[in-house]
Amino acid sequence: MKERVLFVCVQNTARSQMGEGILRSIAGDTFDVYSAGITSGLALNPYAVTAMKEIGLDISGNRVKSISEVLQEEDSFEHVITVCDEGKAASCPVFPEADNQHYWPLDDPGSFLGSDEDRLARTRVVREALREKIMEFVKQYA
Repeated sequence: MKERVLFVCVQNTARSQMGEGILRSIAGDTFDVYSAGITSGLALNPYAVTAMKEIGLDISGNRVKSISEVLQEEDSFEHVITVCDEGKAASCPVFPEADNQHYWPLDDPGSFLGSDEDRLARTRVVREALREKIMEFVKQYA
């Protein structure tokens, strides 16, 4: 049976969606992967969608979900990976039933300001940080 992994961020519009997509593409045969937000945002972050397409992953059809929605599908997870930035970490929920809780503080692409290119460039940095962390995660737990 595959271990279940849940990526959590504030609104499930960027970081957790990118994490879900990357882990699913790298080790979807080993892990069942989900993502959720403390609340569900209105739509995926377009910079996250573009940044993922650049590495061959299409998340444009994903739906934003809240934690309560995901917990209706799955009631427990072996791994919960919280990707809230340090300012929001205190509001991220704790999952005491999870065997392994991970905290990866990452900036929120939804908070980035500047030109489209600046915002996309900063989103790429978040994507690459996620990819590195996920590669380490897979080496340790797969």
